[in-house]
Formats: sequence, C-alpha cells, structure tokens
Amino acid sequence: MNRKNIKSVLAKKHKEFVASIKDERVRKLVAKNSIVTGGAIVSMLMKEKINDFDYYFTNKETVFAVTEYYVKEFNRLHMDKSNKLTSRPVAYIEEERVRIKIQSAGVIGENTDESQYRYFEGVPLEEGEDYIEQTIGSILTEADKIDGKILDEETKKKERYRPVFLSDNAITLSNKIQVIIRFYGEPDEIHKNYDFVHCTNYWESATGKLELRQGALESILAKQLSYVGSKYPVCSIVRMRKFISRGWHINAGQILKILMQVSELDLTDVAVLEDQLTGVDTAYFVMLIKALKTKQEKNPEFKITQEYVASIVDRIFG
Repeated sequence: MNRKNIKSVLAKKHKEFVASIKDERVRKLVAKNSIVTGGAIVSMLMKEKINDFDYYFTNKETVFAVTEYYVKEFNRLHMDKSNKLTSRPVAYIEEERVRIKIQSAGVIGENTDESQYRYFEGVPLEEGEDYIEQTIGSILTEADKIDGKILDEETKKKERYRPVFLSDNAITLSNKIQVIIRFYGEPDEIHKNYDFVHCTNYWESATGKLELRQGALESILAKQLSYVGSKYPVCSIVRMRKFISRGWHINAGQILKILMQVSELDLTDVAVLEDQLTGVDTAYFVMLIKALKTKQEKNPEFKITQEYVASIVDRIFG
C-alpha cells in the first residue's frame, strides 16, 4: 500500500474512533494529540492483515483523560453491580505515570482466550489469590456481560470501540484499537521505548503527517529485524518469537545486542523484572510476578534466584 492510501486509512480510522467517544473533552484531546505507530503501518506497507492500531498520546493530560474515560466505560459495561466480581478498576496517576489499579489478577477483560495466551477477567478475589498456588486452573468467565447479561450482537455493534481488556500498560478496545497508557510524548520520545526499527514509522493526528523512516523501510523490505536498543530488552526477546513465526529473520549480532543490554539488568529484583515485562501482558507473566511478590511478602529474607524463578516458570508454563 502506498503513502497516500496509508494516510487515508489512518485518517478514516481515527475519525471513526474519535466520533465514538461520548465525552466531549476526551474526544477533543484524542482528536488533537494522537500518534499511531507500530505494527499497523508495517502491515499496510506489506499488504498484510492489520491486527490492531496502536495509539499513543503526546501528553499526560490526554493519557489520563482517555484512561479514566475507558475505565468508567468498562465498569459501565462489564462490572456486576452486585460487586460479586473483582473490585472495579480505577485510573490514577503515580508520579509521572498513568496507571490502572486492577485488584488481584492485574489484568481484566472480556475474553479469556487471545491467540495462544490466556488472560484473567472477572475473577473473584479469593480465586485470584488461589490461582498462584493452582498455576493455570479454571477461570470464572464473565465474558461479554453487562450486569450479568450476555452482550448480544446488536449491543456490541452499538458499543463500537468499547473497552474489552485492561492492564496497567494498555487498554484494548473492540474494532482493533490498542491504547497505550504506559508511555506518552512526541514520536521520538515514544520510540525510545521501542526495540526494532521497522516499527518506528508513525502518523500524527494533529497534522495528518505520515513519517516513513528509511531504516524502517529497509528493514521491512528485507523482513530483517534490526535492534535499535530499548529500555526493555527482556520484552524484546519475548517479542522476537512473534516476528520469527511470521517469517522475519534476525542475525546473531542483533541478538547479541539485546543480550548485552539484558546482562546489565538485575532480574532477581522483582521490580526490575516486572518493569522489563512491560508490554507482555499474558496471564503467565502476571502471575509469575504475583507469585514472586507474594513469596517476598511472606518472607522478607527470601532472595530470588534463577533456580526459583525457573521452578515457578515450569509450573506456570508447563
């Protein structure tokens, strides 16, 4: 797909998305301060199916307004008024970061099955805690429900761009929108958190500008992963699996670059490990972190080791 067509697709998608927002203040902020970057532009350039459109925002005000809006929308649509389900998600600001407080599981959504991963959603408090010991057990599904009633297809159609999955990093909306709340800023600032150069093309709503970077285009043409350095190299290693399964290639030198960055990290520090798994919102990793934190809370003298993490990983991943 050429530049003109890509801009047209993104502008149309953005207009439709903005129009779905009921709150006028939030609608204006999103209309003006949005950046679309990542895989969607790559998919269009390669004439492949678009999985989702990754939305970032240029400032904290917009991120918080959007987060607060969709958390309220999620509660309106999905949370049981009888309070039998997990405590309602809440948007808040911690220092310079916008976050979502989600009791117990750490993530919550409509669906328990997303590709090869399973997500938590609608789990009562006691079940969320027991899950640590039970590893991957049954999950109480409250998928597609409004106050205990199944969402019918007509309701889903009316509720376009409804929030279907929340985590501390992102909000997934229906109709292929992923709202990233973990980072914000201008494109160059956002891309400091990126790992592979092919994902760094972007479109901005304020000007309608589509930036296609030469390095990104060369990487896409060759389907060659080029690592540009990231604050989250552990996440990059996990992400490699996805690209390789899609026919991309990576040479030993690029892998070494990632490993050199990983070597500088203390992954026995739970806070560091949790931060490094930013963007990897699988139930498996969420519960790994939860298990490690719980162990340390019960025994402050406990030191996390590679052997202990390996034993938990084997239990969870099988």
